Amino acid sequence: MLLLLLGIIVLHVTVLVLLFVSTIVSQWLVNGGHTADLWQNCTSGSVFHCLTSSTNGECFPAIRAV
Repeated sequence: MLLLLLGIIVLHVTVLVLLFVSTIVSQWLVNGGHTADLWQNCTSGSVFHCLTSSTNGECFPAIRAV
């Protein structure tokens, strides 16, 4: 029983650490010279260029409170 309780505590601590890391990190997708998050899509090459994410994107209807 003690081992089960220890496993549950470790699982909860791991989930909390992952939650904090995912909210602190500003860039969610990093692929070579392209980074993307909820607010901006940036590309780097000869010129670093950032575009504001569209409000018509796929993620906004999923997170928007109605």
